[in-house]
Amino acid sequence: MEFVFEKIFVPERQSFITRELPLMSNERIHSHTNFELNLITHGSGRRIVGDNISGFEKGDLVLLGKDLPHCWEVLDHEKDNKSTCIVTHFNEDIIKSDFFNIPELDSVFNLLTSANRGIRFKIDDISEIKAILEKMVHLKGLEYYINLLQTINILLKTKNRKFLSNPVNLNAPFSANLEKINKIYEYVFQNIQEGIKLEEASAVLNMAPSSFCRYFKKKTEITFMEYVKSVRIGIAAKLLAETDKQITKICYECGYNNLANFNHYFKKSMGLTPTNYRKSFRSD
Repeated sequence: MEFVFEKIFVPERQSFITRELPLMSNERIHSHTNFELNLITHGSGRRIVGDNISGFEKGDLVLLGKDLPHCWEVLDHEKDNKSTCIVTHFNEDIIKSDFFNIPELDSVFNLLTSANRGIRFKIDDISEIKAILEKMVHLKGLEYYINLLQTINILLKTKNRKFLSNPVNLNAPFSANLEKINKIYEYVFQNIQEGIKLEEASAVLNMAPSSFCRYFKKKTEITFMEYVKSVRIGIAAKLLAETDKQITKICYECGYNNLANFNHYFKKSMGLTPTNYRKSFRSD
């Protein structure tokens, strides 16, 4: 996958810009000097942040630091669906400005500084922050600034968060590793329904299975099978939330051949059974 450097233009006399943007199936890995807050409002696919590759779905909320390579790519089977996100870009010099140079905003400064690895925030109910961000798309001036602070305050209060990437620099070894992991990602998504075989996955990189497993764990911080399970559950969650397909059919479409196993792993990952997940999603 190609890497590009982007220049994000924040309008003159503004420190931030919030927009609702489409997600593309041919999205390229890119970086920019701006901080970025990204909320997925529709769609699912794969997310690349630094050296981390994982799935994303509706409600995914991530804060990115400066110069951190990233990409949100829609899956092939989602191309016909409208996939969107609400993105806020901060002026590239914002962290150096007097804006943060007051004691009351020390926590905000620290949050942005720690975002150099990418931070994913897990919020059970995103309706509040989604409503604020949707409003910010149309706001300017002091009202925009106030709503931005409300958004950041929600992030600061969110305890369920995780770093996505190891600290990275865009050098030759990093690019080579990213290309290799991307090949594995492609293999998983192309074969998720038919079945994933460790021997086939390791052959993609011309590695022995044991060497491949060590390599994958080192580069992604999860085992290969943990990654496969996360992709399966991510696809299942998407289908449960946005279709009326029977749960048994979703189970098989996600690569499980046993409904009991599917129910077990889904509840372990999402905290709810597939049935209750669908009910809770549609009651929002």
